[in-house]
Amino acid sequence: MLQAIEVEGLRKTYPGGVEAVKGIDFTVAAGEVFGLLGPNGAGKSTTIGMLTTTISPTGGSARLAGFDVETEPISARGVSAVVFQEAVVDRALTGRHNLRIHARLWGVDPSDADARIADTASAFGLSDLLDRPVSGYSGGERRRLEIARALISEPQVLFLDEPTVGLDPRIRYELLDLIGGLRERAGMTIMLTTHYLDEAERLCDRVAIVHEGRIVALDSPAELLAGLGREIVEVRVRGNAAPVLAQFRAHGLAGGDAFIVGSTLTVPLHQTVASDALAAIARLGVQTESIGTRAPSLDDVYLRLTGTRLAAA
Repeated sequence: MLQAIEVEGLRKTYPGGVEAVKGIDFTVAAGEVFGLLGPNGAGKSTTIGMLTTTISPTGGSARLAGFDVETEPISARGVSAVVFQEAVVDRALTGRHNLRIHARLWGVDPSDADARIADTASAFGLSDLLDRPVSGYSGGERRRLEIARALISEPQVLFLDEPTVGLDPRIRYELLDLIGGLRERAGMTIMLTTHYLDEAERLCDRVAIVHEGRIVALDSPAELLAGLGREIVEVRVRGNAAPVLAQFRAHGLAGGDAFIVGSTLTVPLHQTVASDALAAIARLGVQTESIGTRAPSLDDVYLRLTGTRLAAA
């Protein structure tokens, strides 16, 4: 299978010895939507920076469509586009002017540029806004323009760095719909960073969970969740939860993937149904403050691997 992105042992250490990325490896197939999921400071944006040639790696290698980002940066840029967290469109100019400048910078034939702009603006609901100054756009409209701008060059690989950060829930939901339709519209490879669990589940074919500069898990969202079973039992106990976990394991109620955070014990259920597990726990006479069952989430996956909830991290 053709690989659009190939990363081997990629590292970045900043002056002062801060290791932002600590030797990561992954590949992204052509046409795949791939996500880096983790909190701020995990190394996601630094990874995007190295892949888009704006940050120089300390070690390892990365290739886009076969082009090495260090030794062939111009070619690597030529097959990719990026939407950064911070806006780069000129607010004093109209949307159309922003798109035309980008088309010229990327060498798009002038005879093709206006047709691409019209097509992309229509797809992103920007047609009625193109001749207005960007300073009058809402946050969601500016974000749509940012993505439309990146698509004018028809990249093979599109990088989206926290594409919905700072948007209100309704605008964020609408933008996710647009992002979800990009692959069907253009057949491109998309790599996005996010700390929103629902974005990773909704958009990505595969997700790499990033923690303190390392990839601690990599699979499809469905497979990551399947590793925790169909349901989990969450028990909040009084005092130290470690003896309770040991008791659960001794009675076959918890396996090696059960974990503790503070006084809360999380027990994935693989073969046992929830009602049977709750009945067995009740028979043990454990003093609990609360107990319940629910479906597992990617936050549980992150929590089991790192000991911290994603939102807290």
